[in-house]
Amino acid sequence: MELDAARMIGAGLATIALFGVGAGIGNIFSTLISTVGRNPSVQQRVFPYAIIGFALVEAVALYALLIAFIILFV
Repeated sequence: MELDAARMIGAGLATIALFGVGAGIGNIFSTLISTVGRNPSVQQRVFPYAIIGFALVEAVALYALLIAFIILFV
């Protein structure tokens, strides 16, 4: 029983990274909206960088969930 409890706690701790991911994605898109609001002509240049940044930050979330699932089920 103690091993199952330790697994649950470990998986919960592994998902703490998701708070940072949410803040990072919010920061990326709030900066994008602010930038395009100030200078709409740069939208075509800035938007691809925002999507690449979103993908990189989202990869951290997927790795955190992968680690949590590994802790739970392996």
